[in-house]
Amino acid sequence: MADVGGWPLLVWRCSTPWLAISSAPHGGGLGERSWVFNATVHRDYDNPDPDAHAAEIAGELGLTGTGIGLLTAVDVRHEVTAVERGVRVSVTTGVSHPIWAAEPAGEAAEQAYRPGTINAVCWLPVRLTEAALVNTIATVAEAKAQAVLEAGCSGTGTVTDATAVLCPVNGPAEPYGGPRSKVGAVLARAVHAAVAAGLHTGGQTADR
Repeated sequence: MADVGGWPLLVWRCSTPWLAISSAPHGGGLGERSWVFNATVHRDYDNPDPDAHAAEIAGELGLTGTGIGLLTAVDVRHEVTAVERGVRVSVTTGVSHPIWAAEPAGEAAEQAYRPGTINAVCWLPVRLTEAALVNTIATVAEAKAQAVLEAGCSGTGTVTDATAVLCPVNGPAEPYGGPRSKVGAVLARAVHAAVAAGLHTGGQTADR
């Protein structure tokens, strides 16, 4: 846990780079990454360039090299960690404005475009192929949606959800990352557990 400008954030510094895939505004995409942070911002956050803002935060933290920066209106001190068989998942859960992924076009869909973020940072114990890493993003989304629906939320997530999945760069590569694969099944259970716990402790109103 760290603090930048009075706002809390979670920081992971890696001694060596990890292979990562992420939808984060800073450092997203696929490639090697040396650090990750998940930072709290104001609930009315409207910075037009969150990538640049995250880069500024990284500079203030003294982070060098390429990394991943996630932003959320959730107080990251409410983060939930789930660990199973070497998979470690850190989730901050805010669903004050849930949406249905396939909401029909129209006024209702436009009104639903308000932030409410579920951020997931996932560490895997073994290397995956790049294709398997891509598949883990779908696995995280499915497990998250399951937890949200089971909690009775009217939606499958929020418009600003972001995910980062990281694995070692060396070693034999697992070829699959789906929810019934060797690694993906464990990842799905850990994400589901972390999101469910976050919702149970107030995630539905945590965007403040």
